[in-house]
Amino acid sequence: MHGTRFERGLLSLMRPLGFSLYAWFNWNPLRSGLCFEEMSIVQQNILEVKGLPKAAVGFWRGNVPALLMVMPYTAIQFAVLHKLKTLASGSSKSEDHINISPYLSYASGALAGCAATVGSYPFDLLRTILASQGEPKVYPNMRSALVDILETRGIRGLYAGLTPTLVEIVPYAGLQFGTYDTFKRWTMAWNRYRSHYDTQAEDAISSFQLFLCGLAAGTCAKAVCHPLDVVKKRFQVEGLQRDPRYGARVEQHAYRNMHDALRRILQAEGWAGLYKGIVPSIVKAAPAGAVTFVAYEFTSDWSTVSTIARVEIRQ
Repeated sequence: MHGTRFERGLLSLMRPLGFSLYAWFNWNPLRSGLCFEEMSIVQQNILEVKGLPKAAVGFWRGNVPALLMVMPYTAIQFAVLHKLKTLASGSSKSEDHINISPYLSYASGALAGCAATVGSYPFDLLRTILASQGEPKVYPNMRSALVDILETRGIRGLYAGLTPTLVEIVPYAGLQFGTYDTFKRWTMAWNRYRSHYDTQAEDAISSFQLFLCGLAAGTCAKAVCHPLDVVKKRFQVEGLQRDPRYGARVEQHAYRNMHDALRRILQAEGWAGLYKGIVPSIVKAAPAGAVTFVAYEFTSDWSTVSTIARVEIRQ
């Protein structure tokens, strides 16, 4: 399984929203930013600071490492997921994977998310730093950021914030894949119910229904795990010497550990601080995840049909 060109293109098109999200996370630590009105304010401030020509490019800041991240991340995630579900169900066919225990669906998703995160994390770190640095730029490009991190912090610097990321990805990926399978089972049951009373109704699940299942799963997972994402971003931008216009700097080693970060954010900013940026986060992640699920389903079905066809030709 691998990330499709369509998925990478979608990610690239959604970068302006992602850039607004990073700015929102770090713009002003004392503002909660929980509504669409404040999201437009963030985008307006970016336009005012950078000007329209530069802002048009700036909204895609961090796009290259983001694309470099999504390719190995998606490939590893769905390859591991497919392998785990194959082991659990005893079959490589996707239609048989839906019948495994919901607990195994959650566990498979969590393990797949962990494997993908470890495999692609340096690109995630570089993406966050490039999108959060503001003007004047601390790093002109991804290469300079990579070299500076290696020189000042070593290889371990490329994995700064990995622990809170893994703590976040276990419930996030587990919820996303587990709830997706649950919503998919409910939709299939609803289709069977409809076909029983309506002979013209289709029993098979449609691509639009798959999209809705993915959208709902992504929304649920992001809403539950967003506070952990806020903490992860704080660790990733530690020590970044950006202009104060782009938000208060997070000093190097500002937090001892994840628990300390959660406690101090709650003390300084309240519960709203842990949900800073949740609106653009959901608006960005939910549809992207939904399209990824649909692409995965079609790719999986195509791969299964191709494999069966090759076996029949050989026979």
